[in-house]
Amino acid sequence: MPELLEVEVYRRLADKAVGRTVDVVEAPDSWFLKGGLTPGEVIDAVEGATVLGTDRRGKLLTVDLGAERPVLGLRFGMTGRLVLDGEAPISQLEYASGRDEPEWDRFALRFTDGTRLRLSDPRRLGGVELDPDLGALGPDAWSVGVGELRALLAGSTAPLKARLLDQHRLAGLGNLLVDESLWRARLDPARPAGSLSDAELRRLQRRIVSTVGDLFERGGSHRGDLQVERHRNGHCPRCGAPLDRRTIGGRTTYSCGPCARAAAG
Repeated sequence: MPELLEVEVYRRLADKAVGRTVDVVEAPDSWFLKGGLTPGEVIDAVEGATVLGTDRRGKLLTVDLGAERPVLGLRFGMTGRLVLDGEAPISQLEYASGRDEPEWDRFALRFTDGTRLRLSDPRRLGGVELDPDLGALGPDAWSVGVGELRALLAGSTAPLKARLLDQHRLAGLGNLLVDESLWRARLDPARPAGSLSDAELRRLQRRIVSTVGDLFERGGSHRGDLQVERHRNGHCPRCGAPLDRRTIGGRTTYSCGPCARAAAG
């Protein structure tokens, strides 16, 4: 499932299209176009434009088409992949099908040089936007500072994990990265988000940033130390205790109670 690490991989792939001019926009699935956007509108806005650059905020990939054009926003949901011609840096997502069916191509840009950048999404949980609202997203988790983290958690009685998953508060973390970060920080994902001490806040900020960087180098959000034990009757890779398996923030959650209690004590 694409979290900010996978979307950063997609951004780097899309960056290879910088300097290319869009000849044809393929938008066969109107449901995939968000914000009331129609296929005709996206075709008019994007065809003939030259890709000038790419950027990312959390799980949102943006494509700069020039000052006279809207920004193109691409979201990948849980099963979206980006492919440039035959180049697919992520050939299969964790928990997703390994097949690549033509009918799963929800959106594509065909360039004047004959190359094609396509977004394939079997479950149709992603989407395409023009001028996406970056103000609706929190700070990017890869670079979040202690002050930003303190502000987004302050006063919240919601479970810590649920707050970290809220893209309006903190952009980019999904289920795997949150569990891995909290496990490394030795924090209980169910405790109230606003209950962290200053020392715990600093520890959590360091672990979020370092976990994102570490797992990017390892090859993805599914490469965490906790991942191999994310199953019923799994055990903590650090202390060997049975992992707690709960539903928090609507997501299946794995954590180590003894490690969290030892850190708190």
